[in-house]
Amino acid sequence: MTADKDPDKKTPTKKKAISSDAKSEDGKAKNGPRLLAGGNPQIPKADGDAPVQDWIAAAPGWKSDVARRIDKLIVKTVPDVRKAVKWNQPFYGAPNDPGWFLGMHCLTRYLKIAFFNGTSLDPLPPAESKKATIRYLHVFEDKPLDEDQFVEWVCQAAKRPGMKL
Repeated sequence: MTADKDPDKKTPTKKKAISSDAKSEDGKAKNGPRLLAGGNPQIPKADGDAPVQDWIAAAPGWKSDVARRIDKLIVKTVPDVRKAVKWNQPFYGAPNDPGWFLGMHCLTRYLKIAFFNGTSLDPLPPAESKKATIRYLHVFEDKPLDEDQFVEWVCQAAKRPGMKL
C-alpha cells in the first residue's frame, strides 16, 4: 500500500534571493545581474576593473553611488590598485602584494566594508569580526561616509600585507 501525498501539505523549498523592486520575476536585476539575499549582486569571479564596475553598477539604490565613491577614493589613494570580484564581492589589493586589503558586500540596510588587516589600523574601524584580523565599516544611507578617515584607513591597509584568499 502506497501513501498518497496530502495535496494540502506544502513541500519545503529552498529560499530564493530576496525580492526587490529592482528585480524582475526571474530574480535578476531589471538591467543586470541577479541580486542575492540582502541585495548583493551576483557577479562571476574575475580579475580587473571591469567586473568590479559591473558589481558597483548592479548594487541596489544608494549603495551603488556609495560603492562608486569608495572605488574612486581607493583608486586615488592607491595608484595601480589590483581589483577582482570573488564570492560576489569586489576585492582590492596593493600592486606589489598578492593579498587583498579590502572588500565590499551589500546587505539589506548597509554597505559592509571589510578591512582584512583591520586590527592593525589606527584608529580601528568600528565593527568587530569573528575573524581575528578583520574589522568592518558599515555605511548606512542616512549616515555619510567619513571620507578623510576612510582614505586614512585605505592608506594604512594598502601598506600592510594583504589577506591571501
